[in-house]
Amino acid sequence: MMITKKKLHVKKGDNVLVIAGNYRGQHGRILKIIPDKQKAIVEGINMVSKHTKPNAKNTKGGIIKKESPVHISNLMLIDSSGKGVRIGHLKNKNNKSIRISRKSEEEIK
Repeated sequence: MMITKKKLHVKKGDNVLVIAGNYRGQHGRILKIIPDKQKAIVEGINMVSKHTKPNAKNTKGGIIKKESPVHISNLMLIDSSGKGVRIGHLKNKNNKSIRISRKSEEEIK
């Protein structure tokens, strides 16, 4: 069985808008991408409480708030104007793929 890898529309460090779920309308920066599950961890979004035992790093233990993964289909890229945009891919002169905004056709960095 051959597994194909789907090209994701977001990358680590992108600013994204949450378009579905409990955090709809909020935005944050992507901290980590999990491509095999098609999920992303977004700063300040989908916070969960994790109970930890005392250890070398955290001598007291206790309850820690941390981000939980969000499915990539629930995220939309934010461009420089601060609005959510759909993206497209173009090939430039060096045969490299660049991301552009579908509406304004500006390059997304």
